[in-house]
Amino acid sequence: MADLLGSILSSMEKPPSLGDQESRRKAREQAARLKKLQEQDKQQKAEFRKKMEKEVSDFIQDSAQIKKKFQPMNKIERSILHDVVEVAGLTSFSFGDDDDCRYVMIFKKEFAPSDEELDSYRHGEEWDPQKAEEKRKLKELAQKQEEEAAQQGPVVVSPASDYKDKYSHLIGKGAAKDAAHMLQANKTYGCVPVANKRDTRSIEEAMNEIRAKKRLRQSGEELPTTS
Repeated sequence: MADLLGSILSSMEKPPSLGDQESRRKAREQAARLKKLQEQDKQQKAEFRKKMEKEVSDFIQDSAQIKKKFQPMNKIERSILHDVVEVAGLTSFSFGDDDDCRYVMIFKKEFAPSDEELDSYRHGEEWDPQKAEEKRKLKELAQKQEEEAAQQGPVVVSPASDYKDKYSHLIGKGAAKDAAHMLQANKTYGCVPVANKRDTRSIEEAMNEIRAKKRLRQSGEELPTTS
C-alpha cells in the first residue's frame, strides 16, 4: 500500500515555484492584452466598414455625382473600401506613389474612366475633358496626315521657275541650246596640225642643211688671212 501511494505521489507534478507562478501570470496578462487589442482592431474595422458603406450608399443615391475621391488611407482601410465598392457594383482605383498618401477614387459603372483619365490621375493631374478632347482630335489629325503622306509616296520638289526664263533677257531663250549644238570637240587635240607648222622640211633635210652650214663655217675659219 505504501509503495502504491509512493508511486502515485511521484507521478504527480510538483507544485510550481514562486518564479513559475510569476511567469504564468505575465503570460496570462499578455494574452489578455493581445486578445483585447484584437477585439479593438476588429471593432475598428467593423466601424470603418460601416462608415464606408454609408458613404458609398450616399454616393450611389446622389445622381449629380459620377465619381468620388476619398482621403488618403492605409493599406488595410483601402482594401476594406475596395471590397465595399465591389459589393456595391461600382468601380474603384487607388492612386498615389507614396503608400501613406495613396487614396481611392470610386466611379459609377456607367461613368467608368477612360485610359487617358486614369493616366492623368496617376500623374497627379486633374482631369479636363475639354483638353482631353482637343488632344484626341489633334492626335487623330496627325495620324490621318501621316497615312495620306504614306499613300502619296515621296514628295518630288520642283523649282518654282526655270533658270532659262530668269536670264532670258541676257542670254536669250535659245542661246544656251544653240551653243550646245554648235560645240564640237577638237579632233586634233594633243597634235599640231600640218597646216599650222611653219617648217615643212623633213628631219633628214633639216639635218643635212645643218651639217652643210657647219662645214661651211669650219672651212671659212681655216682660210689664211691676207695682208
